[in-house]
This record gives sequence, C-alpha cells and structure tokens, in this order.
Amino acid sequence: MKQGKLIIISAPSGCGKSTIINAIAQRGRVPFEFSVSATNRAPREGETNGVNYHFLTDEEFKSRIADGDFVEFEEVYPGRFYGTLKSEIERRLASGINIVLDLDVKGGVNVKKMYSDSSLSIFIQPPSIEALRDRLVNRGTETPASLADRIGRAEYELSFAPQFDVTIVNDDLTTAINEAEARILSFINA
Repeated sequence: MKQGKLIIISAPSGCGKSTIINAIAQRGRVPFEFSVSATNRAPREGETNGVNYHFLTDEEFKSRIADGDFVEFEEVYPGRFYGTLKSEIERRLASGINIVLDLDVKGGVNVKKMYSDSSLSIFIQPPSIEALRDRLVNRGTETPASLADRIGRAEYELSFAPQFDVTIVNDDLTTAINEAEARILSFINA
C-alpha cells in the first residue's frame, strides 16, 4: 500500500487558512482527511470523542506530553491544551491516507521537521498587515485589545514563512484556493 502524505497548512489568524482548506475539501479533487486533534477541554454539545477531538483529561494530556506522544501541542490558554497525537498521524499515513493538519505557525514548523520527506508545508499570509487588520475589524469579533494582540502575533508569525515549503499570499481568495489545491495535488501525485 502506498504511504499517505502529510499536508501542513499554517497562517496567522484571519488569513483565510480554514476557508481555503474547507474550499479544497468541498471541491473533492484532493483525497485527504483532516487530522483529529486532542484537547483537555470538555466536549461541547454535539461533539463526539474521536470525531471532533480526542478528549483527554488534564492528567492524560500532561502524561502524554511527558511520554512524547504528540507531534505538536500548545497551551492555547492557561491550562487549555490542544495537540496532534503521533499515533493518529502514523496510523493514517500507514493506511495510505493523506492528512491535512491545520496548525498554528510554530506547530507547522515543528511537524515539518519531524516529517520532512513525507510532508508539504504551506504558509498562508495576508497581502499586508493593514489588509489583515481590515479583515479582522470586518469580522466584528475583536475588541481593540484583542485586535492589537492578534496583529502583534501575526507580525511575529509572518517571520516564520521562510521555514515553509510554499508561501501563498491570500490577496484574492479564489486564486489562493486554486494555488493551494494545485500545490497539494502536485505533491501527493509525485
């Protein structure tokens, strides 16, 4: 059986990463599955363990960190962890399944180092910080303080772009979707 390949997609918040991934999935031309992340938060109504997330207790999550069971993890908020289990990746790649990881920028860089030969890392970036600020303001979900935090974080995260295989500027959404899809298809068919 042919080994699956790993597609890592990262971007600062508000750059359209999830929109691009979902559009590619809806088109149905790229055979892939999403990785199921682990978290130590409680399931929300309608969420299923192993489908939406692998729900772990605080103790289980910390134990699995200590045991080196994650390809990446992050404490997103104090005491709230999210991560990708090595076993989840290995099992699916061995089954010939292509996997898309929607990761924060640091996680994307770290996973690329672990799976350098069998992965493609794509960095989605805004046309400019000003354009990103406008997008976040237009969402209507940010306070002035949270907007300043997101912009500051985005400026820092943009410095990681050279560590990715491909950088796509999301100036025009359709163009960005087409470019990401073409790069992924070329990689998995190589």
